[in-house]
Amino acid sequence: MQFLKKETNIDFLSKRKIAFGVSFLMVAISIISLAAHGGPNYGVDFKGGTIVQVKFRDATPISQVRDVVGSLKMGDFSIQEYGSAQEMMIRVPVIDEAKSGETQAQKVETALRQKFGAKFSVERVEMVGPKVGSDLRWKALLAVFYSMIGILIYLAFRFEFRFAVGAVLATIHDPLVILGAFSVLDKEFTLTVLAAVLTIIGYSLNDTIVVFDRIRENLRLKRGMPIEALLNLSVNQTLSRTILTSGFTMLVVVALFFLGGEVIHDFAFALMVGIVVGTYSSIYVASPIILYWEQIVLKKKEAASKAGAVKAKKKKEGQ
Repeated sequence: MQFLKKETNIDFLSKRKIAFGVSFLMVAISIISLAAHGGPNYGVDFKGGTIVQVKFRDATPISQVRDVVGSLKMGDFSIQEYGSAQEMMIRVPVIDEAKSGETQAQKVETALRQKFGAKFSVERVEMVGPKVGSDLRWKALLAVFYSMIGILIYLAFRFEFRFAVGAVLATIHDPLVILGAFSVLDKEFTLTVLAAVLTIIGYSLNDTIVVFDRIRENLRLKRGMPIEALLNLSVNQTLSRTILTSGFTMLVVVALFFLGGEVIHDFAFALMVGIVVGTYSSIYVASPIILYWEQIVLKKKEAASKAGAVKAKKKKEGQ
């Protein structure tokens, strides 16, 4: 399906320095924010803890619930509304429940019963131990690391090593920006968000491969064309497909973000950021890396050629 009726001729590569500046700024903000917050704001999935989701018959001030849970002196806890003023999600840290003989969830429910009686019901209780959370964090890092290695190997065989490097750098760029967005907004990084990040890695990679496939095809068909012009041509030829894919995917994700409810809110947010950043990186990060790679190789060849000419001249003069 062709979205753009006329062939475009946008000079994307001439803006590569500005784009690299924007990318550098986004990644720098991400790293600084993560460092300032001591890493991602891990959810219960990764750091352990107990979640108690309660639903009140009527809208209840969150401050009253906070006072009740605070009186238990459980340490660092959080309470947030979950879709409406009637539903709330209470997160409390894990303690040695074997000594107390009562779970954290039971303590919270008991305290709320004393205050609110039968005006609420417990909808959900989830508990993750700190050891399990630590294991999940490690396995999540390994999952991302191995996926990058796999991408590098696959693209090195499928295309060339220079394409593999460009794709991997563009793919590393995307999850870093997503992590930064979550850190800046102090959103929790949960297993659901990790699933979104892995989804975006695949999405961005697919977009990059489509552009690279066209570049490889044009390298055969347009021999002699300057590499910068060839890269611009390839990106323009795939622009219609990029707009259609990203546009329609974004429509679905925006609908999920606003209409899907709190359960998938962060998942949809990560996808929204990822689609924008992934589309941007496939055009303004991956392709310029190919250009710089070619320029470096060309300079090395020219230097070697000049060195050979000087050596031959000296040899001739010596004779």
